[in-house]
Amino acid sequence: MGIFGKKNSDTANTSTENTAVNPDLAALTGDYTIDSAHTTIGFVARHAMVTNVKGSFLDFTGSLHLDGTDPSKSTASIDVKMDSVSTGNADRDGHLKSSDFFKTDEFPTMTFRSTKAEALGGDEYRITGDLSILGVTKPLTIDLEFHGAAKDPFGNDRVGFEGKAEIKRSEWGLTWNAALETGGVLVSDKIKLNFDISAIRNA
Repeated sequence: MGIFGKKNSDTANTSTENTAVNPDLAALTGDYTIDSAHTTIGFVARHAMVTNVKGSFLDFTGSLHLDGTDPSKSTASIDVKMDSVSTGNADRDGHLKSSDFFKTDEFPTMTFRSTKAEALGGDEYRITGDLSILGVTKPLTIDLEFHGAAKDPFGNDRVGFEGKAEIKRSEWGLTWNAALETGGVLVSDKIKLNFDISAIRNA
């Protein structure tokens, strides 16, 4: 069962049932703070045309407003410190922070501000917003799956989401590359973004 809608029953035969709001979920309406200790903001890039390199950002803050009655009123905001990029290799991380890529001295923060939220039915949702990197702002759409709500042992009310998106890094000015002798380029233009989000309801 989703935070904004409910799954079709076996007997449902109308398309409106797919995004019908479940009144029981109105209790989850509220403001939440993203728990960075239990949240991952990751990315995957194709390297040398043959393998994937995975990385993540370790320092970020964010907030959510969830509306269990009207999903279109839900919002999300995230600020990421770009010098916290981590791929498991110090030399590669240093290159990503340099003027070839993130230019972290000049552009220390990546931001996302939502502009639209939708319930797609079941536990599936979509949020669209403005992603800003290197001073360039472009729209980004993230498909989300609601993983549920629970009270943790410390009394915190939590919600969880998993999200996925794809971007072309060149659209944000991230154009550095190197040609391969066998054809192709060293780093893919297409980047996959992955989000595992745990958020705590504000007191």
